[in-house]
This record gives sequence, C-alpha cells and structure tokens, in this order.
Amino acid sequence: MRRASPTEAAASLVAPAAGGSGGRGRLAGVDAVRGLAVLGMFAVHVGPGPQPEGAGYVLVAADGRAPALFTLLAGFSLVLAQRGPDAVRQPDGWARRWRPLLIRCAVFAVLGLFLASLWPGILVILAFFAVYFLAAEPFTRLSTPVLAAVAGGSVVAGPLLSFLLGPVFGYGSSGRGLVPEAADLASWSGLGTVVCELLLTGAYPLATYFPYVLAGMALARLFDVRERAAARRMAGWGTAAAVAGYGSAWLASHVFGSRQRLLEAIAVHHPEALAAADPVREVLSGQFGAVPSTSWDWLLVADPYSQTPLETLGNAGVGCALIGLCALAARHRPGARLLRPLAVLGAMALSAYVIHALVLAGPAHGAASWSAWLAFSGTALALTWAWQQVWADSPLRRGPLEHALRLATRAGSRTLPGGGAERGR
Repeated sequence: MRRASPTEAAASLVAPAAGGSGGRGRLAGVDAVRGLAVLGMFAVHVGPGPQPEGAGYVLVAADGRAPALFTLLAGFSLVLAQRGPDAVRQPDGWARRWRPLLIRCAVFAVLGLFLASLWPGILVILAFFAVYFLAAEPFTRLSTPVLAAVAGGSVVAGPLLSFLLGPVFGYGSSGRGLVPEAADLASWSGLGTVVCELLLTGAYPLATYFPYVLAGMALARLFDVRERAAARRMAGWGTAAAVAGYGSAWLASHVFGSRQRLLEAIAVHHPEALAAADPVREVLSGQFGAVPSTSWDWLLVADPYSQTPLETLGNAGVGCALIGLCALAARHRPGARLLRPLAVLGAMALSAYVIHALVLAGPAHGAASWSAWLAFSGTALALTWAWQQVWADSPLRRGPLEHALRLATRAGSRTLPGGGAERGR
C-alpha cells in the first residue's frame, strides 16, 4: 500500500475530513464548517446585497469569508489526510508522488476555465485552487515550527507582494479581480494574462490566498481537533485572531486617520468613486483579491475581498474559531445530529459548487434575493442528504464529482510501473 500524497488525498475543494464521509467519525465538525462555507457561498452568489441591518448581517458575515474559509479548509485537510486511517507510506519517486496531483490539478483547472467561460455571473475559483494545490505540496514536508512560521509570515508577505508588484504589471490603481477563461488560452499574450491572474492579479491570486492554505496546514498541525482541549484552544485563539485583525483595521480607520488619507488618495486616483455612499468600498468592489497600490493605508483595511494582512488575519481567525466550535459540538450527540446535514453538504462541496455554477449560468442567471438563497441552500442540503442515503454503501457516497476525481487520480497511479492504487474505502 502507498500513502496518498496529502494534496492528492485532500486537495479537493471539498475533501471530507479523515475519519468519516459526510459526517461520520470524530472529525465531522470539519466537514460541517465546509458545509457552512457552501451556504455562505450561496448567500454571496444568489442572495441580496449585504446590508448591516436585521437579517442582512447574515450576508455581511458571509461576504468575503466564504472563499477564505474554503481555502483555509483545503490546507487543513491536507494535514488531516497525512494522519487519516487511509494514510500509508509515501511513494518514492517524483512521478508516483506528483502525477496524481497533476491530474487532480488539471481537472480543477479545466473545470474552472469551463465554468468561467459560461459567464455564470460569479468569480469561479476552481482554476486558482489548482495552483494552490501545486504550491502546497512542498510545504507538507516542513516541520511544524517552520510551517507555522512560514504561514505567519505569509499573512503579511503575500498581500505586501501584491501591493508592491501591482504597479509593475500595470495594475496600480485598477484592473485586478478577474478570473481566467478558456478563450484566454488561444494566444501567447492571453496565456501570459492567465498566469498573471492566477499568481498576482486575479480574483483569488496565489499571492493573497495561499496564506490561507498555509494557515490551515499550520492549524491542523498545531491543534488535533479530535481532542477536546485542542478544539477549545482553536475556538479561543481563532476568536482572538479575528478580533485582532478586524479590530486593528477599525482602529486604523477611526482612530489613527487611515480612512481620511484613503479618501485623499481616492480623490486623486479614483475621483469617480467619490460620489458613492462609501468611496472606499466602491474602489474595493473592483479590486477583488487585492488592494490598489496608490496608498500604504490600503493595507490597513479589512473590507471583504481586500486581502490585506488584517483581513487575512481576521478571516483565518473566523475559520479557526468555527473549526474549534464545530469540533466541540460534534462530540455530543445533539450537536452531531444538528451538524449532520451541514457535514453531508460539506463532504460534497465540489459537486455542489459546480452544479450551482451551471444553474447560475442557465435558469438562475442573475438571481439575487432571499428566496433564491433559501432555494439554493434547501435544495443543496436535501439533494446531498438524499445522495448519501442512496449511495451509503458505495464509493459514490463521496459525491459524483468527488468520486470521479478520485477515480481519475487512481488511474494516474495505475499507469506508473509498480504503482498500485490506494486500497481501502
């Protein structure tokens, strides 16, 4: 038997936590958090605009945090796969270790380019995940102290790199926040644009989103959520990190005058935004994945999708706290029952993501209402629950796309001399 490469075993947007599919086992809380991220994604994609009043706070909470949570959980699951029941010896040789990973990343890239080309009205993240997983593999070999230090440093270094390099590539004040499409690959210039978007200027570029992957990996190494005390520490430290990130941004804006300096920069570089109710938010709405490189004060905001060090710290703290809280809840029978539908949805999040994008590209294009969010959420919860009941004793219980992805990587392993596929579930 061979040990599945960590990235092969858990690199899916949705890889279920080790110890049970769709909620069974002691790590059901991790899948439940992923299910919450799916519902948050629906809220952002098909819900009404986030307004800080009444029920609108649900949408405010989801805005910007859903993709961050998915990415953090991807890193967390990489480490869970290393200590899961199916983990055995890592295969020797470059090809045996990397070919399944390359196949998996190719599938994500093709899916992402295809869905983006359908213009579903959302910023498709899948092609970016392919890059995250490729970049993550070497980091799985670091010791825990080194990995934790690298993760902490990346929270600052990634956004700073984006800020400094933006003007170098002609994106100092605008032009960031796009996603690659299949048509972009038709020319060399288009291919260069795709690479630049994936690494630096896209909606979810490696520079500003890979810190979430590293943070998730470090958290899984530092905290074994199967232990109650560790889950409690995650909840506590996550809450503290969220308060530190968002609180520091509030202090910078309201006490130390960064907002006023930003308004002055906006008057020079983005005068068209001054007429908006919130000029700062208006500028950021066209800069997903980065901030303009027109003032150092942009790095002190924590608005959704700004991907500054403070927003990254705050979002990572929220994810850490949710994992700890859900892991604690899953230890008790009432909590486990309450989390079960979310865990089932979380175990099939890739299928849910792709299907919802297809629906948005067709009959539900442009949907933006509470009823649309409730319809998407209720349908996803019901269908994933029914799927798991029907296929409970089959590998298909993982989800249709999840199972297909697993078969594709297994096939890649079998093409190697002496490379038997992973046995087990």
